[in-house]
Amino acid sequence: MEKFGRSQPVTRVEDRRFLTGHGRYVDDIAPEGALHAFVFRSPVAHATIQTLNVEEARQAEGVAAVLTCADLEAAGLNVLMGATRVNNRDGSKGAKTDRPLLARDRVRFVGEPVAVVVAETRQQAKDAAELIEFDYEDLPVKLDLGPGGETLHDNAPDNRGFDWGLGDEAATQAAFDGAAHVVALEIHDNRVITNSLEPRGCFAEWDGDRLHVAINGQGVWGQKAALVRTLGLPEDAVRVTNPDVGGGFGMKGAPYPEYAVVAQAARALGRPVRWMSERTEAMLSDHGARDLVSLAELAFDEDHRILAYRVHNRSNLGAYNSNFGQIMQSTLFSKVFTGVYDIPVAWLRSEGFYTNTTQVDAYRGAGRPEAIYVIERMMDRAARELGTDPWELRRRNFIPPEKFPYTTVAGETYDVGDFGRLLARVEREADRAGFAARRAESEAAGKLRGIGLCYYIESILGDPSESARVEFNADGTASIFVGTQSNGQGHETVYAQFLSDQTGIPAGKINVVQGDSDLIRTGGGTGGSRSVTVQNTATLATVARMVEAFRPYLAGKMGVAEDAVTFDDETFRAPGSNLTPTMLEAAAMARADGREDLLVHEARTTLPGRSYPNGAHVAEVEVDPDTGAVRVLRYTVVDDFGNLINPLLAEGQVHGGIAQGIGQALIEHTVFDEEGQLLTASFMDYAMPRAEDLPMYGFSSEPVPSTANVMGMKGCGEAGTVGALAAVANALQDAMWARGVRQADMPFTPHRVWRMLHSAQAAE
Repeated sequence: MEKFGRSQPVTRVEDRRFLTGHGRYVDDIAPEGALHAFVFRSPVAHATIQTLNVEEARQAEGVAAVLTCADLEAAGLNVLMGATRVNNRDGSKGAKTDRPLLARDRVRFVGEPVAVVVAETRQQAKDAAELIEFDYEDLPVKLDLGPGGETLHDNAPDNRGFDWGLGDEAATQAAFDGAAHVVALEIHDNRVITNSLEPRGCFAEWDGDRLHVAINGQGVWGQKAALVRTLGLPEDAVRVTNPDVGGGFGMKGAPYPEYAVVAQAARALGRPVRWMSERTEAMLSDHGARDLVSLAELAFDEDHRILAYRVHNRSNLGAYNSNFGQIMQSTLFSKVFTGVYDIPVAWLRSEGFYTNTTQVDAYRGAGRPEAIYVIERMMDRAARELGTDPWELRRRNFIPPEKFPYTTVAGETYDVGDFGRLLARVEREADRAGFAARRAESEAAGKLRGIGLCYYIESILGDPSESARVEFNADGTASIFVGTQSNGQGHETVYAQFLSDQTGIPAGKINVVQGDSDLIRTGGGTGGSRSVTVQNTATLATVARMVEAFRPYLAGKMGVAEDAVTFDDETFRAPGSNLTPTMLEAAAMARADGREDLLVHEARTTLPGRSYPNGAHVAEVEVDPDTGAVRVLRYTVVDDFGNLINPLLAEGQVHGGIAQGIGQALIEHTVFDEEGQLLTASFMDYAMPRAEDLPMYGFSSEPVPSTANVMGMKGCGEAGTVGALAAVANALQDAMWARGVRQADMPFTPHRVWRMLHSAQAAE
């Protein structure tokens, strides 16, 4: 068998269903007659609860129940959500903040759930929520990202969640002391809102013995574990499913309070209950992203080789550290990847502080965009201060091909890479040689033009283990059961395509089954670009097991020795036999002979190491100095994703990621007032990128196959965003450098850019 798919650019088969209105999203498939839940949320950022009286709401028309934290506790629920804690630099544990499912005694951010109203219709539930008597005493609001001020949690003095570090601080300091050049830059990474196409939602039903909760999430097993723990039910009494999901972006990976409360309402009332977030509600309550400040430093020798890298990072975690492990990934920079540069010593110190903003946790994209953004902004700044060409400075410090496998100072072992080759390719594809002429044309028109480079590297995160099960059905089709969960990436297409490549089963006869804890025993869900690599590795092992299981059976049919039977990815063959069954034909023969054992095959695999997709992004921007308006005119990407299963889907992932990155760089920004109220709580106020904001992209693949899996694949899900932030920001810095702008931070809205330019002019 071939060890990887045939890399055919197959269009997504699920798109026909989605585009013709036949998607099965959670709000489409809620049980007939289900009650509607509405969440009553805190209108203020910080207060003690004086009165929470829901009796009048309970008597309102159509209302079946109103649940408060006290009601949940009376029903025996474990109302405290899990907290993520890390070790501080002194060896002590980081703060443990207690977050109840519904507010108890105190509210700590605008939008925190306080009570849930359940009624026959959504409007009745909303109307009843207006009758809730909620009196509170305001407490001081803390919004600054630093120590001091009002304490949100007694066990988090100074609102510090943790003081974590990694690296050899003494060796790094020695490197800085002996450096020929030191460059420092404070870098702000603005907060953004995920805004998936489909907001969060769920429904729950209880049959007297078992609970079924459908969630539009990124995997079912973490959600199931949280429900089992919270509701005190046996594992076999809880079923969690994920139907079609309209976007996740990491935001939908964690358990949220609403899921457990809706489940309890269904159990208590004996009727199905459904809940769907509205857009403003989502902006208030979904996990947010980024929002950190980094003071980064680079030490160089006389030849401009990097000696050390040091970052002091402050991350805004929101009101609680309850994001089920994602805080680790986001704020700790995904184990602090040092990028594609050969850095001998490094030190990162992360100082996390809680604030009472309306977002709960700082998370989007698992931390790689933040880490790459910091170091690539630093490389661009260092090149300017050292009088070095930014591209040459990167080349000089790349990990050379002969040093692979290469262990970084953070303990990551990169297996392969050829960064110089990709950089040379993107330099040609982006026509860097012609940039000077294009800049001159812009200057003649009174505009500023800049070019920005970002070279990124990612690590495929998450559980390296995954299972795949293939079942042959009586109707002549096959089903593959997978442990990941599609959020719109095209899993139905790519998994069917890969199984078809390896078995010859027509892709149209393969059903992809995902997102059901009853049908699939375990799985890692989707996140960190793990899905295609780990899932197809398991599929490959399942196919190998399937072939080995059929060989002795078919040897008897063919009248040959078992070791004479071979499979060529389409048919079984043996010398001297005219019998050449396909995989489906072999399964039909086994069914006719009563060999049920040959109709189900399963394998579980664990990747021996992570894979490291990497690539170069080049952006060209033009700035109107009179208005501050910015246009991205050209965008070129050369990526190393290893061997591609479906190049078309990979390119689509990159396109979407770039749009997200450009959106944050130019227009997306979360804004709160001094009282912690979210001012960007609708699409009237929160800008999202549109087609007119984006250029045509140039995308090329330059694969260096991974050695960490037999197919040589590398993930691609977040690559577009990871590269776009720094590429666009560096292009803006390049455009404005000659005008004296030395501090350029996202978002580059017209007003902010205009102020940067005029402030620099005034300073001169």
